[in-house]
Amino acid sequence: MLRYHILPVTSFAQNACLLWDDATRDAVLTDPGGEADRLLHAAAQARVQLRAVWLTHAHIDHAGAAAEVALRAGVPIIGPHPGDQFWIDALPQQAQLFGFPPAQAFTPDRWLADGDTVELGSLQFTVRHCPGHTPGHVVYHQPQAQRCWVGDVLFAGSIGRTDFPGGSQQQLIDSIVHKLWPMGDDTVFIPGHGAESTFGAERRSNPFVGGT
Repeated sequence: MLRYHILPVTSFAQNACLLWDDATRDAVLTDPGGEADRLLHAAAQARVQLRAVWLTHAHIDHAGAAAEVALRAGVPIIGPHPGDQFWIDALPQQAQLFGFPPAQAFTPDRWLADGDTVELGSLQFTVRHCPGHTPGHVVYHQPQAQRCWVGDVLFAGSIGRTDFPGGSQQQLIDSIVHKLWPMGDDTVFIPGHGAESTFGAERRSNPFVGGT
């Protein structure tokens, strides 16, 4: 069974998340934007074995501590899509610009593409490439648990910003409509910031994509 614990980090209250397979105790950390000590402590407290870092995209509040967490835990960095390499390369500058602790650039151990799968213990997740907020943004969907980690593509009542370099509002809307909605109205999504919601609720009431 899939279990998870949302761990908001940094001044941006970014939803890093500890996911684990209850059967095997294998775990991953998604989007470790900062506070590496706290995230690694959470994994230790849960008595799980960290196997990887999964990234949805490479903005500083999602990837700022990725290199540190991966190095200290001895695990690979998985994702995002190669379209975000320029954001990874700019992590040191992003950290300085937004007043974050120093961040290291890196090369992911595995890039992801639309339709790829990643495994967590006995669980399999489907990867969807969802550009718009950033060119290389991906999401992670676990169909049996009806859960999807969407980063900054979609929020409860809102959508991701598209005014950063490489952003596109039309691409973002297309990603939501063509990649997220087919996962089903009952699917619960864990956004990069704020509360969980369902795709069905957002289809009905989100002012940016409601009725699409």
